[in-house]
Amino acid sequence: MQLNELTAISPIDGRYRKSTVELSKYFSEAGLIRYRVFIEIKYFKALVKVLPQLKDLNTVANLKKIERISEGFSISDAEEIKEIEKITNHDVKAVEYFIKKKFDKLKFSKYSEFVHFGLTSQDINNSAIPLSLKESNEMIMFKELDILIKQLKSLAKSWEGIPMLARTHGQAASPTRLGKEMVVFIERLNVQLKQLKHIPVSAKFGGATGNLNAHYIAYPNMNWHEFAGDFIRDLGMSRSYPTTQIEHYDNLSAMFDAYKRINTILIDFCRDIWTYISIEYFKQKIKEGEVGSSAMPHKVNPIDFENAEGNLMLANSQFEFLSMKLPISRLQRDLTDSTVLRNIGVPLAHTLIAYRSIMKGLGKLIVNTSRIQADLEDNWAVIAEAIQTILRREQIEKPYELLKNFTRNNQKMTREIFRSFIVELPVSDQVKKELMNISPFNFVGK
Repeated sequence: MQLNELTAISPIDGRYRKSTVELSKYFSEAGLIRYRVFIEIKYFKALVKVLPQLKDLNTVANLKKIERISEGFSISDAEEIKEIEKITNHDVKAVEYFIKKKFDKLKFSKYSEFVHFGLTSQDINNSAIPLSLKESNEMIMFKELDILIKQLKSLAKSWEGIPMLARTHGQAASPTRLGKEMVVFIERLNVQLKQLKHIPVSAKFGGATGNLNAHYIAYPNMNWHEFAGDFIRDLGMSRSYPTTQIEHYDNLSAMFDAYKRINTILIDFCRDIWTYISIEYFKQKIKEGEVGSSAMPHKVNPIDFENAEGNLMLANSQFEFLSMKLPISRLQRDLTDSTVLRNIGVPLAHTLIAYRSIMKGLGKLIVNTSRIQADLEDNWAVIAEAIQTILRREQIEKPYELLKNFTRNNQKMTREIFRSFIVELPVSDQVKKELMNISPFNFVGK
């Protein structure tokens, strides 16, 4: 069966392909191979600058020819490497052989043994994979989250003057403002996004057991640790040192935990919006031809927020596993990280689907001000806090108990009932006037 969007097992590459296709550049098999080739070429060029055996290659023209191996990397190149891998049964060794074949065509064969010189496969993988994550964050994930936050800011500004009944424990509580409740989520997201961006992207580069043994045995007078540090910094990352054969993944784990916190905030947000829709604080724009239910013609479901919530929860379960598993490896290394690392694009893809679903859903929202106002009008009891606080200020004895007895009597509280209560209070006319002006519509704080 031919692989396409209809036959793909994963919905990431099937149903949601349009939302996730940009990530394939970074996390597909071809994407991983491309990054491996890039690291190998980058490393070889760095060796050209320091090894006497490679000094003849140190010209602009020669280095340009070598650069084109990675810069012009194509899907056919990836396919060629996969064919080599069928023989080697080793993915990184296949990349090495591919580059050596390219060197043969460039008539650089005598320099071929300096391809992958002194390295282990994890020097390539543990540089290529964090670099792909770094660049996907910068080019896609961070930008998408910034767009989502900007959309929330725009809505918060347009809704800032709308008083709204708050609900604590699901019960009517002191009023708030719709815009302010959006700002709560904006602030939470901004704090966590800032923390995420400050987590170092770490790479391992240290040979078979992290000590650059092969490098130092071949060239004992060179400072290879300084070379490795400069090499990784030049890629925009920080070098983990000392390490075993593999990166210890602690910063990668921290990054996944940070994504998980951001996603948890958005799960919270989706559930709140879903609830506001269910109590009709929001209506949704109707799109011609769309169906809400196969049985009930009247329904317009909050599907975008439900879709987002599901994808965020799925992403978080995978982030949780990656964060827990990757920092664990037996002794100097086992292979369990290898297969797991191939999946880091999966929770990012589900996260990206969720971000875009939320933005789509936000674009459909219509504030139902009449319903919000009716809810405020129907809950005059919420100004009890305001009245008892002013009575405290006026040093009236036990105002909380006074208001509790007045409001908790199974009688519906209205403006008129409160006015009758205020008239009888032992306070000045000026304070009574102040109390009379309080309503659920203006008791909203700042």
